[in-house]
Amino acid sequence: MKIIDSHVHLVQYIAGTGSGGELRSIGNGDAIYASGEIVPQMIPPMFGGEQVTPEQILAIMDENDVEKAVLLQGNYYGFQNIYTHEAVKRYPDRFVGAASYDPYSRNKDKICKHLFEELGFGIVKFEVSTGSGLMSNHHTLPLDGELMEEAYSYADDKGLVFVIDIGKCGSESWQVEALRRAILNHPNMKFVVCHLLAVSTKDVDKLKWGLELLKLPNVWFDLAALPHICGPDTYPYENARRSVQIGKEIVGADRMMFGTDIPSVLKKDTYKNYVNFLMESDVLTEQEKQMVFYDNASKVFF
Repeated sequence: MKIIDSHVHLVQYIAGTGSGGELRSIGNGDAIYASGEIVPQMIPPMFGGEQVTPEQILAIMDENDVEKAVLLQGNYYGFQNIYTHEAVKRYPDRFVGAASYDPYSRNKDKICKHLFEELGFGIVKFEVSTGSGLMSNHHTLPLDGELMEEAYSYADDKGLVFVIDIGKCGSESWQVEALRRAILNHPNMKFVVCHLLAVSTKDVDKLKWGLELLKLPNVWFDLAALPHICGPDTYPYENARRSVQIGKEIVGADRMMFGTDIPSVLKKDTYKNYVNFLMESDVLTEQEKQMVFYDNASKVFF
């Protein structure tokens, strides 16, 4: 079965920001926030240094029969816009890339023009989480407010796919109702919500509630990092399988997309297991697996 990984990160340098301030490398794949908090194996040892290159990602993809990948951005590693653009140019048959920007930037109009009109990115990624997203180093803002509406409207006008990570359930950034209102204002734009709403197993009712609200004709969900969001658990990740089952029942298999969130998750398990927890499960039929692993992402991103 052909596979598209809809949630992958390249890392030219660790240059992140978060609630702990700037995040920088301290060697061996580890990093440290300005607050002193250390993030071990932010880049797992298998990558052999301080980068995650396109060629390393392609090697993992080839080992696991993954045809294509969507290269996303986030404050966790720091925006990698130019590095991502170069990777897509070098391997256009394997990668498509998203660009990110800070909407508080004084020159955001110039930034957007360069990223989306001059470089030609067709996807925009916003992580708004309180841990390492927009609300980690800016004040809490409404997802249906003026600042975000400018971002939605620009993306809608330019025909971009809008990918958004609203953080963990229970955080100030997890604004499902506000996101629904924003999406309803842009019915012709494709939205992708990351991590199947990032709800742990103890909040199953919240997962059902959120999915019901976002069951809209222009919304899809990626399943990246679900085995660990639904943890603690081990392969074959029965907790994550149950969340996928809920997603299937509410929004349908035609609205979910396989994704991993590599590289960071590879410090916890193998890529093969992130594929097989769903591929070898009976949660999805063979036809549904075809949709989740390939067809949906192909339709949305390619």
